[in-house]
Amino acid sequence: MSEKTSTAKAPTRQAPRDVRGFWRIVLAVIAPLPMIGMGLYYILSPVDGGTSFEQTAAAYADHLDRVEVIQYLGVPFLVLLIPATFAVAWVARRGAPRLATAGALLALTGQLAGFPLNQGGDLLAYTTVKNGFDVATMAKLQDALESQPTAALGGLLFIIGIVFGLLLLGLALWRSKAAPAWTGIALAVGGFTHPFMPGHVASGIGLLVAALGFAGASLALLRMRNDDFDLPPGRPAPLT
Repeated sequence: MSEKTSTAKAPTRQAPRDVRGFWRIVLAVIAPLPMIGMGLYYILSPVDGGTSFEQTAAAYADHLDRVEVIQYLGVPFLVLLIPATFAVAWVARRGAPRLATAGALLALTGQLAGFPLNQGGDLLAYTTVKNGFDVATMAKLQDALESQPTAALGGLLFIIGIVFGLLLLGLALWRSKAAPAWTGIALAVGGFTHPFMPGHVASGIGLLVAALGFAGASLALLRMRNDDFDLPPGRPAPLT
């Protein structure tokens, strides 16, 4: 048998498609949206945080058209906050690895616990008013939901994630020098002060300040080369 026929030709393997630019731009677009949406939600809300269920329902009844619209402003916060937080951590991870890691662990743990476990009363109050349910009965339901230990745990972890997680991520973004320093400070200040701001308008403004910090990560991602964003695509060598 000749050498030509006995030697098997190795198949040509097509290189994986490089989609780093896609992910980089998607994260850049996503990053500021959650805080912008929730900031506007707070500003346009007819009630302050911590208002009783009965007072919230009464205020929603007086401003039902507005409440129907602002419900959608909260959607980016619920859907996109986790990837937005990841975007900040990814940008800051090389220049401030320990701060970025600690901030991401706190923030993401709080979000992953808070979203499914913390049963907020705003949606229930809106549903009550929208459908004409008995306010007193629904207020008892809300109290029962909030008294659940898992709900209390979810709320506590979420507050820790927002206050301390975003504080550390803001400091990481500032220290990493990957984005303008003021954006890291804005993220740290906006996240840390949000629960302590007086009134819904001030709380909303605090979140918009935090959005500037997330936008700093967006700016860094848009300026970043794909090679700085991640390793190029490739497949591992086959096991022998």
